[in-house]
Amino acid sequence: MTSIIEQRLASLDITLPEAAAPAANYVPFVRSGNQLFVSGQLPMQDGELAIKGKLGADVTLEEGRQAARLCAINLLAQAKAATSDLAKVARLVKIVGFVNSTASFEQQPAVINGASDLLVEVMGESGRHARSAVSAASLPFSAAVEIEAIFEIAD
Repeated sequence: MTSIIEQRLASLDITLPEAAAPAANYVPFVRSGNQLFVSGQLPMQDGELAIKGKLGADVTLEEGRQAARLCAINLLAQAKAATSDLAKVARLVKIVGFVNSTASFEQQPAVINGASDLLVEVMGESGRHARSAVSAASLPFSAAVEIEAIFEIAD
């Protein structure tokens, strides 16, 4: 049986990719009790970094929102890899979004809304979450956005 999250993703014509392997010496997720900590995800699409650059310079606000949306899709892919079934994801607790941006760019929250909006759309009320949206002088591989998450897992 397909989870409601996967049904909502399908209605948006979104297919979860294979969960990305770590790019360095860390694991993609750690479960501790009923919490699942997912390492930062980049805006990967079809195995490639889809949106590179710096907000406030060469990446538009809309492109930043799309990058955050891709990060959210990749967070869900990691949650599925960790649980084998998104029906086991009880709620999203928190996301932390990092925006590769210039010193004068102040719309980090609007960028990270790309992830927040998608997560609420596919998870419903259980997708409403605490969050931080911060500027970063640079991100790995020149990614425009990186987002990490904490999920609550049902027993």
